[in-house]
Amino acid sequence: MPVLELQGVSQEFGGLRALDGIDMKVEHNTIFGIIGPNGAGKTTLFNVITGIYTPTEGSLIFRDTPIASLSSHKVARLGIGRTFQNIRLFNRLSVLDNVKVAANWNRSAGLLASLLGMPAYVREQKQCSTKAEELITMMGLYEKRREYAQSLSYGEQRRLEIARALASNPCLLLLDEPAAGMNSSEKLELMDLIWKIRDDMQLTILLVEHDMHLVMNICEQIAVLDYGRKIAEGDPEQIKSDPRVIQSYLGVEQ
Repeated sequence: MPVLELQGVSQEFGGLRALDGIDMKVEHNTIFGIIGPNGAGKTTLFNVITGIYTPTEGSLIFRDTPIASLSSHKVARLGIGRTFQNIRLFNRLSVLDNVKVAANWNRSAGLLASLLGMPAYVREQKQCSTKAEELITMMGLYEKRREYAQSLSYGEQRRLEIARALASNPCLLLLDEPAAGMNSSEKLELMDLIWKIRDDMQLTILLVEHDMHLVMNICEQIAVLDYGRKIAEGDPEQIKSDPRVIQSYLGVEQ
């Protein structure tokens, strides 16, 4: 049973068809890549999956639950987390507090409990702090936990954003161009990190990325979009040798 299934998903903006009849199945505990040229519809697809956009047509099923009409916060509560192409951090908060904010968003203790410092609130805060420290340790950021997010290098900010996405306990993690702006050594570290997240946390990962070396070496299944349509899907070897993909995106056989 797939974790996520899309059936005939289309998205229009003022007559422009950004997505056109996308069918896709993402199996549990896989790393699934989505590639394609700029304007192919990759980020639009992420926005549809996460409830930012309501699709014009089609259905989305996440763990047996229809999600096409749900708001983004309801989709997140079901277990879908994401990062964004443009980094979104609280720059004047510490690394640790950035992750604690994300870990706190679905707490059950209410306002009164927090104002009175009731045991349930104190317990939840301790749990959030512990979880945040575990995540920033996994991301290699523990030594910088007290520093402002804006003081981090670009690659470190990317890792912090992943930690924030993981703080909501997703079972499906969407990474939107996580290697953008990274140098070669940072990209290698990112590949190891994505494998570790998948294996240690038993997550399914959906990845949009332009770096073909990363995609071909980390993804088990890849879908290729072009002008809003899926033109190919398969494992890395199938994608590298597909004539439609070579013509529309890769340019030359890899």
